[in-house]
Amino acid sequence: MGLTSHELLALAALLAVFTVLGTLWVWPRLAVRSWPAMFLRLGTIAVTQFALLAALGLAVNDSFLFYSSWSDLFGRDRGTGVIQAGGPTGGPGSSPSGTPGGGAPGVPAGVQVLGPAEITGAGGADRDPAAIGRLDRVRLPGGTTGLSTDGYVYLPPQYFRPGAEARHFPAALVMTGFPGDAANLVTKLRYPAHELDLLRQGAMKPTVLVLVRPSPSMPRDSECEDVPDGPQAQRYFTTDVPADLRASYRVLDGPGSLGVIGDSTGGYCAVKLGMVHPETFAVAVSLSGYFRAAEDVTTGDLFGGSRQRRDEADLNWRLAHLPMPALAVLLADSKEDGRAYADSRAFAAAARPPLVVAQATVETGGHNFTTWTRLLPPSLTWLSDHLRDPA
Repeated sequence: MGLTSHELLALAALLAVFTVLGTLWVWPRLAVRSWPAMFLRLGTIAVTQFALLAALGLAVNDSFLFYSSWSDLFGRDRGTGVIQAGGPTGGPGSSPSGTPGGGAPGVPAGVQVLGPAEITGAGGADRDPAAIGRLDRVRLPGGTTGLSTDGYVYLPPQYFRPGAEARHFPAALVMTGFPGDAANLVTKLRYPAHELDLLRQGAMKPTVLVLVRPSPSMPRDSECEDVPDGPQAQRYFTTDVPADLRASYRVLDGPGSLGVIGDSTGGYCAVKLGMVHPETFAVAVSLSGYFRAAEDVTTGDLFGGSRQRRDEADLNWRLAHLPMPALAVLLADSKEDGRAYADSRAFAAAARPPLVVAQATVETGGHNFTTWTRLLPPSLTWLSDHLRDPA
């Protein structure tokens, strides 16, 4: 019986009901002063609680598909994603034009470095930046918006090698889901370790990674939107963060220098930022992202009551009503994540040049870190292929 089957959910609900009724029926018979009766009472409570929690957990998983199967739940799914379709490798951003930007090496002027961080999964005892790169724990202040968020910046080993002192690198903004912690991008999804592995395989060009939450206005979920009379999250990510990076690190400027990737809310933000600002982000990758801005108690009113602004935050509406942006998009999903996978296929089918859309898939998996970890190697390789080479 499958983890997401309706039969299992119905059986769990029936067991929960019967355990509650059974507890009510047997309780008077156990209301005696003895050690056996006390342990039996504790046992009935434990069984009832387990049955209720199991039914609730299955219902929540059935709604959100965090885990698609028993093997997914217990971490036994293996294999990386497969790119199904897409445009040429160069894509938007492959042009060699553009002038490198960024500040001189040394103490960053835009990014506030809070200290070093460990690269989870790097392997070995070698901690030489020229061998494994460097991970900075940072704060990214918003010079034009007044917003700020904490996160991490990963500098690849090529950044520190002799002769690279004047070399500039492409960069990718990496976003969690909401309200995720940026540390999860290092410790659970292991973006720096994945890049290091791909660099050693020659499957990715050296890229600076900027790992953050998708909202610089926590605890409010801004959905990467410029909220009327509220936080200007979109401008923060498209103006302030690139300016901070180029003032602090040797990051390329111009077409094809920046990409954006994220999971869940971060995936929605990645594609939206790319579609609205293709001049800033040449490539966007969504891991199980959605296509319409969430509206709930965490977001508040994102659009100031404007139907037009709400429509423009709907990525499918943009495809149907606005000119296609010059952007390369990768939509990465599990085929078992039914709604997300179907929405991605529909979005890809509606795209027209100069918008290039590809899909990466795994056969099994839910809306969780295990699935996204399997999708990351092909996603990072694809993103790198659509960024400009280091200069």
